[in-house]
Amino acid sequence: MQKLYFPAALLLGSSFPALQAATLSPLPVTATRGAQTTDDSLAAVTVIDRDEIEHKQAQSVTELLDSAAGVQLVYNGGRGKSTSLYMRGTNSDQVLVLIDGIKVGSPTTGSTAFQHLEVDQIERIEIVRGPRSSLYGAEAVGGVIQIFTRPAADGFNPRFSAGLGNNNSHKLSLGASAKHKNAWFSADLSDYHTDGFSAKAPDKSGYNEDDDGYDNLSWALNGGYRFSDTFGAKLHWTRNEADNEYDGGSTFDDYSADTTLETIGATISLTPLQNWSLDLTLGRSRDDATQYGDGEYQSHIDTDRDSASLISRHDISSAHTLSWGVDYQEVSVDSSNDYTETSRDNSGIYGLYQGRFGAQDLAFSLRADDNSQFGRYNTGSLAWGMQFSDDMRVYASYGTAFKAPTLNDLYWPDSGWYKGNPDLEPEESETLELGLSGSFGVLGWQANAYQTEIENLIAYNSDTASPDNVEKARIRGLELSADTRLAAWDMAASLDIIDPKNTEDDSLLDRRARRIFKLSADRDHGDWSAGLSLQAVGEREDSGETLAGYTVLDLRGSFKVGRDWRFSAKINNLLNRQYETVDGYNQPDRGLWLSVNYRPQPKTGHAHE
Repeated sequence: MQKLYFPAALLLGSSFPALQAATLSPLPVTATRGAQTTDDSLAAVTVIDRDEIEHKQAQSVTELLDSAAGVQLVYNGGRGKSTSLYMRGTNSDQVLVLIDGIKVGSPTTGSTAFQHLEVDQIERIEIVRGPRSSLYGAEAVGGVIQIFTRPAADGFNPRFSAGLGNNNSHKLSLGASAKHKNAWFSADLSDYHTDGFSAKAPDKSGYNEDDDGYDNLSWALNGGYRFSDTFGAKLHWTRNEADNEYDGGSTFDDYSADTTLETIGATISLTPLQNWSLDLTLGRSRDDATQYGDGEYQSHIDTDRDSASLISRHDISSAHTLSWGVDYQEVSVDSSNDYTETSRDNSGIYGLYQGRFGAQDLAFSLRADDNSQFGRYNTGSLAWGMQFSDDMRVYASYGTAFKAPTLNDLYWPDSGWYKGNPDLEPEESETLELGLSGSFGVLGWQANAYQTEIENLIAYNSDTASPDNVEKARIRGLELSADTRLAAWDMAASLDIIDPKNTEDDSLLDRRARRIFKLSADRDHGDWSAGLSLQAVGEREDSGETLAGYTVLDLRGSFKVGRDWRFSAKINNLLNRQYETVDGYNQPDRGLWLSVNYRPQPKTGHAHE
């Protein structure tokens, strides 16, 4: 019987009239590559806005993502170490990620290095669970994560924060934004350091006798200008430079890697007619990594992802909308490793219809992708929803998706323990979902049941030391979530129950917990606030080992001094639990983080993405 360990006792892209962090419910989202609210979305959506980020005193993007329903993260050690994200049991490379509308992620690994992204530069994160390939193309098997950087508000608005904690950890963040008439800009700079702790225990393979530190220097800039009521443009840029130490074996005493993540994008927006809008976006994302042994260069992998998209939205009436778009993407790798192929491209075209018929909603989308390596793949989705009453809503959906093998999957040179497999086929999936949501007084609740079947799932074959296509995997799951206000406390909880199986041999997919419970409670009393977060994770399989379940409890509090200053404190892992999310890798002990934050009170006006 699967055990859950308790303590003893919610298709992204953007339109020029930019979305902003909501101050009223329902929250705005971009789940269909256009503006909606969470109430209108025919998908399971979670929005983490700036207020929530600050209330939770989140110290990393991974911490924020790990708090969402349907999401599980596993860590190869402490801060800055390699991190994997599983959304509804799908792999990290089966989740599509965008920063300000630009697709990111390494073409070699297929995943996004969330551990290097800086939380102080983020205004909002939207997490859409379920297949979105019919809007975005490859990789959106498990869902889509869109990250928006800090916007601008009227006037000049500086911001500042500084913090320190265990293991000689400290961070300094500076930022400012301004908006005057039709022009705006926002800029952020952040510097973080920690001495860290050993990623592995002495009795584990690959252990090195040292602490594994981490440094991160990050920048973010965005700005724009509205030339007229029908024409506007915006630019944005982010850069994260990370220096990470890790345990790599006995060849060197010290292993480290320098990583640079960078995105740059530009969007031109037109409104030719009152009910017709066009967005043209061009962008590039980079993921470069260089490995060192005892400070000497060993290898490098530098990747680029160039993209272009045109989105056209036609509001046929107040109840019917038609959207279509064209996307192009080219990925390339430059490496000290000898890849047989170093680039490929993909072009796609899609269409989306959304309509409302009284109390019922309907959405239908189709997309065709032409991959230079694997040919054409067609995907689609159909979703229906109905508002039974003011307090009850139901929706059902069906969607298909695909994911091409990564360049590492195909062409990694034979290293003895791993080699690429050029005969791999793309993964293809089908997902069925039924969702029910409602409210009862101050209690809001949601239940989502889903089943995802993946053909040609790519998995490591230890017999051949290379990836192979598994015949089929099936992931069944149930997400339960609720939120309420109780005795001046804002409370939210979620329970994820999943059954992730390789149906070829009926084995469980590695590292996916079958039960995850999450709870948060916060009270804001004006000058002071207090809160807690709890996560209880059931046992998981990892390469033949069974990892024990665990419970982690965090406490936080803050006190306002004057109008704009706030002092905060957070205790992580209050119970000092010893646990592993990946076999052989340590996790942080109990830790204290103290910070001071300067944030001017909001001024009248609207923010711009």
